[in-house]
Amino acid sequence: MTDTLHLSHLIDGERVGSDRPGESHNPSDTNDVVALTPDAGDSEVNDAVAAAKAAFPAWSEASPELRADVLDKAGTLVMERREQLGRLLSREEGKTLPEGIGETARAGRILKYFAGEALRLHGQNLPSTRPGVEIQTYRQAVGVYGLITPWNFPIAIPAWKAAPALAFGNTVVMKPAGLTPATAAALADILVEAGLPKGVFNLVIGRGGVGQALVDHKDVAGISFTGSQGVGMGVLQGAAKRQARVQLEMGGKNPLIVLDDADIERAVMVALDGSFFATGQRCTASSRLIVTDGIHDKFVAALAEKVAALRVGNALDPNTQIGPAVSEAQMETSYKYIQIAREDGGRLVTGGDRPQLETPGWYVQPTLIADTAPTMRINTEEVFGPVASTIRVKDYEEALHVANDTEFGLAAGIVTTSLKHARDFQRRAKAGMTMVNLPTAGVDYHVPFGGTKSSSYGAREQGFAAFEFYTQTKTSYSWS
Repeated sequence: MTDTLHLSHLIDGERVGSDRPGESHNPSDTNDVVALTPDAGDSEVNDAVAAAKAAFPAWSEASPELRADVLDKAGTLVMERREQLGRLLSREEGKTLPEGIGETARAGRILKYFAGEALRLHGQNLPSTRPGVEIQTYRQAVGVYGLITPWNFPIAIPAWKAAPALAFGNTVVMKPAGLTPATAAALADILVEAGLPKGVFNLVIGRGGVGQALVDHKDVAGISFTGSQGVGMGVLQGAAKRQARVQLEMGGKNPLIVLDDADIERAVMVALDGSFFATGQRCTASSRLIVTDGIHDKFVAALAEKVAALRVGNALDPNTQIGPAVSEAQMETSYKYIQIAREDGGRLVTGGDRPQLETPGWYVQPTLIADTAPTMRINTEEVFGPVASTIRVKDYEEALHVANDTEFGLAAGIVTTSLKHARDFQRRAKAGMTMVNLPTAGVDYHVPFGGTKSSSYGAREQGFAAFEFYTQTKTSYSWS
């Protein structure tokens, strides 16, 4: 157990205290209070937005080199402190310590990547249809962005939202997830330490009302949200009412197809990684394993053996492979869907138990359920836990149909040695990201991220695509 942190809002460069009615608990040991947390209201949100609005002119007009230097230094500090920050992340969110350190390092690299992007905003010189007239296009900052971030990647997602916003000259008010505020607060501290001027980045901690206040605020030019589909639809409607920019990432029910010609060891590794690591709490996790008849039984048996051997335990224990769910509610959601799947006719192959460990925590035994139908709730609703189901199909065409028959469309994968099927899958899979012989969970930070259908809305996140959401194009005509 480590000392309890006392968190504050960051508004206009100052730590702002308030009543602390909330507590953040360690999901590996619920007796451990990670942080005492403030709960912002309209007053704090208004002050944070006002500070960001006041800071916008100077920050947006500053040299891009200045912005690059701040982000680069912040990235260096995150990388230097990745073990300390990763331990805090694992203590607060429940990822294993290697996963927590790895995510922290990713956040550092994201900050450094966008330090470079600050200097790479491109425009165009275009000929006019009128003699003597010249046309230029260039990108400008938009204004204040409200960033609403989730608990499952509590430092990487705040970094990949804040870094491009700041790099391109915008100012930020961030509302972190209520379950993981300490990790976001640590990132805010580093941005300040790196030299970010006051008011450019603001952090308000609180419950759902804080996010809604940002969505509704007249001076917030854009909202970037990652979270559930239901909340995301409310964010979209609220932003649309006042014509604010909006970007949504809302999860998935991601398929992994395994064909008869697959390398069985590769297929098992891909499914194990994509379905169960990070406790299955990844929007890109492989929750539907669609397996052709000729390899189905062999694949299920081999995967079940690996799943049963996974060691569930305290996130900070170096021997742990699967940490706890982030909260009691998330733990109970996993067990609810396991029960629903069994009642609907699914066969419990391995898992489903409630581990009893030395410390009280929100643990879920990794679970594999076979003999499910595509229409079962286990295959249509997002569980967001270490639970995967298999669907038996006769051939590739049926597999592709089942994979695409969902309201979600974030990531989709296939394991095959057939170049024909791999290329066809890349073209025809109805998902924003496709993986061939790789886990659906696991993406690079320098390329676009996003899905189709109900998984995503608006411009892509991350990489070179981020400028589309965080800048606006100006077209300039001149006659000489």
